Amino acid sequence: QEQLVESGGGSVQAGGSLRLSCEVPGTIFPIAAMGWFRQVPGKERELVAAITSGGYPTYGDSVKGRFIISRDTGKNRAYLQMNTLKPEDTGRYFCNAANHGLGHTGYWGQGTQVTVSS
Repeated sequence: QEQLVESGGGSVQAGGSLRLSCEVPGTIFPIAAMGWFRQVPGKERELVAAITSGGYPTYGDSVKGRFIISRDTGKNRAYLQMNTLKPEDTGRYFCNAANHGLGHTGYWGQGTQVTVSS
């Protein structure tokens, strides 16, 4: 199955910023919605942010006001700008693209690790 291509993770100190990028292969484009999900060992995967094909965003409560999701439909890409990072933002971030059931169906990337130190 086609996989999404993620990039931009890394290690940063608290208060810093990172930008994640997710590219949808042209063979599975167009796609209705894209989102980022965070996985931490021992916890359920949670929604970080999602965006519709029309550009309407949704954010998890813990990142509202700090993260910004955007989408470049011409380049088949979605971005997650993460500002004022906190240690609790640490986790593996996965990109998901789906025409329905975002987070439960569609296409996934391999994940990119984000580590925030205090």
